[in-house]
Amino acid sequence: MDILEAIILGIIQGLTEFLPVSSSGHLELAKAILGDTSVPEESLTFTVVLHFATALSTIVIFRKEILEIFKGLFQFKWNEEFQFSLKIIISMIPAVVVGLLFEEELESFFGGKILLVGCMLLLTALLLLLADKAKQTNKKVSFSNSVIIGISQAIAMLPGISRSGATISTSVLLGIDRTRAARFSFLMVVPLIFGKIGKDVLSGDLNFESSQMIPISAGFIAAFLAGLLACKWMISLVKKSKLSYFSIYCAIVGSIAIGYALLN
Repeated sequence: MDILEAIILGIIQGLTEFLPVSSSGHLELAKAILGDTSVPEESLTFTVVLHFATALSTIVIFRKEILEIFKGLFQFKWNEEFQFSLKIIISMIPAVVVGLLFEEELESFFGGKILLVGCMLLLTALLLLLADKAKQTNKKVSFSNSVIIGISQAIAMLPGISRSGATISTSVLLGIDRTRAARFSFLMVVPLIFGKIGKDVLSGDLNFESSQMIPISAGFIAAFLAGLLACKWMISLVKKSKLSYFSIYCAIVGSIAIGYALLN
């Protein structure tokens, strides 16, 4: 992998992690288009690094909210901050269970499964279209909501299903305020990303070769900067009910991916 390819993939990851168009799906498509010849270990390492970059951009954007979550969690008082912290934890459980119990099965869905990516992008398009037509409310995330949103996040571990698209759409369809939905969606994934990185580091699955450090670093910086821009942009778009645009985009890209897979 050269530096230019790493930067392109980093920008794609940074933008699509927050925009509801599936970062994993777009990375798979980009690797297929760019002819990525990385061995699985190198590809996994680069993907983990890019997710780490977008997690850091989330922390920068939501640093005040994250500080409140930690304060609330260790105050042990049944106040709004403590309840919100518990909801974040509850929302993580489905993805943790699926990730631990079905890790090998999930990994088998990656690595050039373009037809699957295309079909899942069409599903994402449908979710976004339904959410865009939902009525706006001022409802907050409840404990039962956090479980359902967490299940959506677990399903979105499949390539082609947008994690932010699935969780935000589910939240909006449950009647949750759009700004709160976006905020909850972005915050709930941060602990999972750091947990996955920690697991991969401890298990020795990551493979940092000296020859790849410059491309990996370039991809990290590109993903971080693109993530900062996309996160702010997405919050504004969700508030203005512009999800239908992304629905159309996912439908077009999904259809192209399906066509590409069938012809090849």
